[in-house]
Amino acid sequence: MTSVFGHARRNPSAVLLVVQLLGVLVYPAMEGSRSGRVAFEILGIVVLVLAVFSVRATPGLTWVSVCLGLPAVALSLLDAFNPTEPVVAISGALHAAFYFYAAYCLLRYMLSDHEVSVDELFATGATFTLVAWGFAYLYVFVQVLVPGSFTAAVDPANDRTWMELLFLSFTTLSSTGLSDIVPITSWGRSVVMLEQLAGLAYVAMVVSRLVGLTITRRSNT
Repeated sequence: MTSVFGHARRNPSAVLLVVQLLGVLVYPAMEGSRSGRVAFEILGIVVLVLAVFSVRATPGLTWVSVCLGLPAVALSLLDAFNPTEPVVAISGALHAAFYFYAAYCLLRYMLSDHEVSVDELFATGATFTLVAWGFAYLYVFVQVLVPGSFTAAVDPANDRTWMELLFLSFTTLSSTGLSDIVPITSWGRSVVMLEQLAGLAYVAMVVSRLVGLTITRRSNT
Protein backbone atom coordinates (compact mmCIF):
# COMPACT_ATOMS: atom_id res chain seq x y z
CA MET A 1 0.00 0.00 0.00
CA THR A 2 2.86 2.35 0.86
CA SER A 3 4.44 1.75 -2.54
CA VAL A 4 1.13 2.56 -4.25
CA PHE A 5 0.84 5.90 -2.46
CA GLY A 6 4.50 6.59 -3.12
CA HIS A 7 4.03 5.94 -6.83
CA ALA A 8 0.96 8.21 -6.83
CA ARG A 9 2.89 11.03 -5.15
CA ARG A 10 5.75 10.70 -7.65
CA ASN A 11 3.38 10.52 -10.63
CA PRO A 12 0.35 12.77 -9.96
CA SER A 13 -0.31 13.05 -13.69
CA ALA A 14 -0.87 9.29 -13.85
CA VAL A 15 -3.50 9.45 -11.09
CA LEU A 16 -5.24 12.35 -12.81
CA LEU A 17 -5.27 10.51 -16.15
CA VAL A 18 -6.63 7.28 -14.65
CA VAL A 19 -9.44 9.07 -12.79
CA GLN A 20 -10.45 11.02 -15.89
CA LEU A 21 -10.56 7.86 -18.01
CA LEU A 22 -12.60 6.09 -15.32
CA GLY A 23 -14.93 9.07 -15.41
CA VAL A 24 -15.50 8.53 -19.13
CA LEU A 25 -16.61 4.97 -18.33
CA VAL A 26 -18.92 5.79 -15.41
CA TYR A 27 -20.48 9.05 -16.62
CA PRO A 28 -23.16 7.25 -18.70
CA ALA A 29 -24.44 5.52 -15.53
CA MET A 30 -24.89 8.90 -13.83
CA GLU A 31 -27.15 10.50 -16.41
CA GLY A 32 -30.90 10.77 -16.00
CA SER A 33 -31.34 10.93 -12.20
CA ARG A 34 -30.81 13.40 -9.35
CA SER A 35 -28.57 10.99 -7.43
CA GLY A 36 -26.56 10.36 -10.59
CA ARG A 37 -26.24 14.10 -11.10
CA VAL A 38 -24.89 14.54 -7.58
CA ALA A 39 -22.46 11.64 -8.09
CA PHE A 40 -21.36 13.22 -11.38
CA GLU A 41 -20.59 16.52 -9.66
CA ILE A 42 -18.72 14.76 -6.86
CA LEU A 43 -16.58 12.95 -9.41
CA GLY A 44 -15.97 16.28 -11.12
CA ILE A 45 -14.79 17.72 -7.80
CA VAL A 46 -12.39 14.79 -7.38
CA VAL A 47 -10.95 15.50 -10.82
CA LEU A 48 -10.58 19.19 -9.94
CA VAL A 49 -8.73 18.36 -6.71
CA LEU A 50 -6.40 15.97 -8.53
CA ALA A 51 -5.77 18.60 -11.18
CA VAL A 52 -4.81 21.12 -8.47
CA PHE A 53 -2.46 18.52 -6.97
CA SER A 54 -0.89 17.96 -10.38
CA VAL A 55 -0.45 21.71 -10.88
CA ARG A 56 1.41 21.89 -7.54
CA ALA A 57 4.00 19.54 -9.03
CA THR A 58 4.49 21.76 -12.09
CA PRO A 59 5.83 25.30 -12.63
CA GLY A 60 2.24 26.63 -12.56
CA LEU A 61 0.83 28.95 -9.90
CA THR A 62 -1.22 26.96 -7.40
CA TRP A 63 -3.15 29.99 -6.19
CA VAL A 64 -4.53 30.59 -9.68
CA SER A 65 -5.84 27.03 -9.90
CA VAL A 66 -7.35 27.30 -6.41
CA CYS A 67 -9.05 30.63 -7.22
CA LEU A 68 -10.57 29.06 -10.34
CA GLY A 69 -11.27 25.67 -8.77
CA LEU A 70 -13.07 26.70 -5.57
CA PRO A 71 -15.85 28.69 -7.32
CA ALA A 72 -16.15 25.89 -9.87
CA VAL A 73 -16.65 23.35 -7.07
CA ALA A 74 -19.29 25.54 -5.39
CA LEU A 75 -21.17 26.02 -8.65
CA SER A 76 -20.95 22.29 -9.37
CA LEU A 77 -22.75 21.52 -6.13
CA LEU A 78 -25.30 24.27 -6.78
CA ASP A 79 -25.80 22.96 -10.30
CA ALA A 80 -26.50 19.47 -8.93
CA PHE A 81 -29.42 20.70 -6.78
CA ASN A 82 -30.61 23.78 -8.67
CA PRO A 83 -29.47 23.72 -12.33
CA THR A 84 -30.55 27.16 -13.61
CA GLU A 85 -29.22 28.59 -16.85
CA PRO A 86 -27.03 31.30 -15.24
CA VAL A 87 -25.50 28.74 -12.87
CA VAL A 88 -24.83 26.30 -15.72
CA ALA A 89 -23.28 29.03 -17.89
CA ILE A 90 -21.00 30.47 -15.19
CA SER A 91 -20.05 26.99 -14.00
CA GLY A 92 -19.18 25.97 -17.56
CA ALA A 93 -17.01 29.06 -18.07
CA LEU A 94 -15.15 28.60 -14.76
CA HIS A 95 -14.61 24.88 -15.34
CA ALA A 96 -13.29 25.59 -18.85
CA ALA A 97 -10.89 28.24 -17.54
CA PHE A 98 -9.67 25.90 -14.79
CA TYR A 99 -9.05 22.93 -17.09
CA PHE A 100 -7.29 25.08 -19.68
CA TYR A 101 -5.04 26.57 -17.01
CA ALA A 102 -4.24 23.12 -15.60
CA ALA A 103 -3.42 21.92 -19.13
CA TYR A 104 -1.16 24.95 -19.62
CA CYS A 105 0.69 24.13 -16.39
CA LEU A 106 1.23 20.52 -17.46
CA LEU A 107 2.48 21.74 -20.84
CA ARG A 108 5.04 23.95 -19.10
CA TYR A 109 6.01 20.96 -16.98
CA MET A 110 6.59 18.75 -20.02
CA LEU A 111 8.47 21.42 -21.98
CA SER A 112 10.65 22.65 -19.12
CA ASP A 113 13.53 20.23 -19.69
CA HIS A 114 15.05 17.82 -22.20
CA GLU A 115 14.49 14.66 -20.16
CA VAL A 116 11.38 12.46 -20.47
CA SER A 117 10.31 11.13 -17.07
CA VAL A 118 7.60 8.56 -16.45
CA ASP A 119 5.29 11.25 -15.04
CA GLU A 120 5.84 13.41 -18.11
CA LEU A 121 4.65 10.55 -20.30
CA PHE A 122 1.48 10.30 -18.21
CA ALA A 123 1.20 14.09 -18.33
CA THR A 124 0.99 13.81 -22.13
CA GLY A 125 -2.29 11.89 -21.80
CA ALA A 126 -3.53 13.92 -18.83
CA THR A 127 -3.01 17.19 -20.70
CA PHE A 128 -4.97 15.87 -23.66
CA THR A 129 -7.91 14.89 -21.44
CA LEU A 130 -7.78 18.21 -19.57
CA VAL A 131 -8.06 20.10 -22.87
CA ALA A 132 -10.92 17.82 -23.94
CA TRP A 133 -12.73 18.49 -20.65
CA GLY A 134 -12.11 22.23 -21.01
CA PHE A 135 -13.65 22.41 -24.47
CA ALA A 136 -16.58 20.25 -23.36
CA TYR A 137 -17.37 22.80 -20.65
CA LEU A 138 -16.89 25.56 -23.19
CA TYR A 139 -19.52 23.83 -25.33
CA VAL A 140 -21.83 23.80 -22.28
CA PHE A 141 -21.29 27.56 -21.96
CA VAL A 142 -22.00 28.15 -25.66
CA GLN A 143 -25.11 25.97 -25.56
CA VAL A 144 -26.59 28.08 -22.75
CA LEU A 145 -25.74 31.40 -24.39
CA VAL A 146 -26.83 30.30 -27.87
CA PRO A 147 -29.50 27.58 -27.53
CA GLY A 148 -29.55 25.08 -30.34
CA SER A 149 -25.83 25.46 -31.09
CA PHE A 150 -25.42 21.68 -31.34
CA THR A 151 -27.64 19.06 -32.90
CA ALA A 152 -27.51 15.28 -33.22
CA ALA A 153 -29.12 12.39 -35.06
CA VAL A 154 -31.11 11.47 -31.92
CA ASP A 155 -33.47 14.12 -30.49
CA PRO A 156 -32.01 16.89 -32.67
CA ALA A 157 -34.11 19.65 -31.07
CA ASN A 158 -32.97 18.93 -27.49
CA ASP A 159 -29.99 20.36 -25.68
CA ARG A 160 -27.02 18.06 -25.81
CA THR A 161 -26.07 16.22 -22.65
CA TRP A 162 -22.69 16.48 -20.95
CA MET A 163 -21.66 13.08 -22.28
CA GLU A 164 -22.58 14.08 -25.84
CA LEU A 165 -20.56 17.30 -25.59
CA LEU A 166 -17.60 15.44 -24.08
CA PHE A 167 -17.83 12.93 -26.94
CA LEU A 168 -17.84 15.82 -29.43
CA SER A 169 -14.80 17.31 -27.69
CA PHE A 170 -12.78 14.09 -27.78
CA THR A 171 -13.57 13.37 -31.41
CA THR A 172 -12.77 16.95 -32.43
CA LEU A 173 -9.51 17.17 -30.46
CA SER A 174 -8.32 13.79 -31.77
CA SER A 175 -9.44 14.62 -35.35
CA THR A 176 -11.16 11.24 -35.67
CA GLY A 177 -14.36 12.78 -37.02
CA LEU A 178 -16.56 10.08 -35.50
CA SER A 179 -19.02 12.32 -33.71
CA ASP A 180 -22.71 12.48 -34.65
CA ILE A 181 -22.94 15.75 -32.67
CA VAL A 182 -22.79 18.69 -35.07
CA PRO A 183 -22.37 22.44 -34.40
CA ILE A 184 -24.98 24.35 -36.37
CA THR A 185 -24.51 27.95 -35.18
CA SER A 186 -21.62 30.29 -35.85
CA TRP A 187 -20.55 30.31 -32.20
CA GLY A 188 -20.61 26.54 -31.96
CA ARG A 189 -18.59 26.16 -35.14
CA SER A 190 -16.05 28.77 -33.99
CA VAL A 191 -15.30 26.85 -30.79
CA VAL A 192 -15.07 23.56 -32.69
CA MET A 193 -12.55 25.10 -35.11
CA LEU A 194 -10.44 26.31 -32.20
CA GLU A 195 -10.41 22.81 -30.74
CA GLN A 196 -9.44 21.31 -34.09
CA LEU A 197 -6.48 23.70 -34.22
CA ALA A 198 -5.57 22.83 -30.60
CA GLY A 199 -5.59 19.12 -31.44
CA LEU A 200 -3.27 19.56 -34.42
CA ALA A 201 -0.92 21.82 -32.44
CA TYR A 202 -0.79 19.35 -29.57
CA VAL A 203 0.32 16.50 -31.79
CA ALA A 204 2.80 18.67 -33.71
CA MET A 205 4.36 20.42 -30.71
CA VAL A 206 4.07 18.09 -27.71
CA VAL A 207 3.75 14.48 -28.83
CA SER A 208 6.36 14.78 -31.58
CA ARG A 209 8.79 16.46 -29.15
CA LEU A 210 8.44 13.72 -26.54
CA VAL A 211 8.85 11.01 -29.17
CA GLY A 212 11.95 12.74 -30.51
CA LEU A 213 13.48 13.10 -27.04
CA THR A 214 12.74 9.46 -26.23
CA ILE A 215 14.39 8.26 -29.45
CA THR A 216 17.41 10.50 -28.83
CA ARG A 217 17.84 9.19 -25.28
CA ARG A 218 17.69 5.58 -26.44
CA SER A 219 20.16 6.16 -29.26
CA ASN A 220 22.62 7.70 -26.80
CA THR A 221 22.48 4.78 -24.38
